[in-house]
Amino acid sequence: MNATIRAVSEWIDHSPDNRDRDREALLWGRVTKVGEEVGEVIAALIGATGQNPRKGHSATLQDVERELLDVAMTALAAVAHLHTGDAEPPDLLGLLAGHVETVARRVGAA
Repeated sequence: MNATIRAVSEWIDHSPDNRDRDREALLWGRVTKVGEEVGEVIAALIGATGQNPRKGHSATLQDVERELLDVAMTALAAVAHLHTGDAEPPDLLGLLAGHVETVARRVGAA
């Protein structure tokens, strides 16, 4: 799975529109893309709960779930981008698991 996330990250970096951008510009693009994906989660939640009377129920909770997973994937690909060129790329899912454990301990859930 880590290799797949890194492959997606590399695909983004090497796409025609990104190929000639410097690393900092790519990083800014990656981080702001996470924010864009969050906006899509919010839009799906509005649609799933019918909060927009003009549109009514225009999405499902499955749409919200899919958008949340897009946020997670986008964030993991951004982390992979941070380590582009590292001799030993990190275990991305291991980093996530470690972070989950840290948060769980902080809130007393571990």
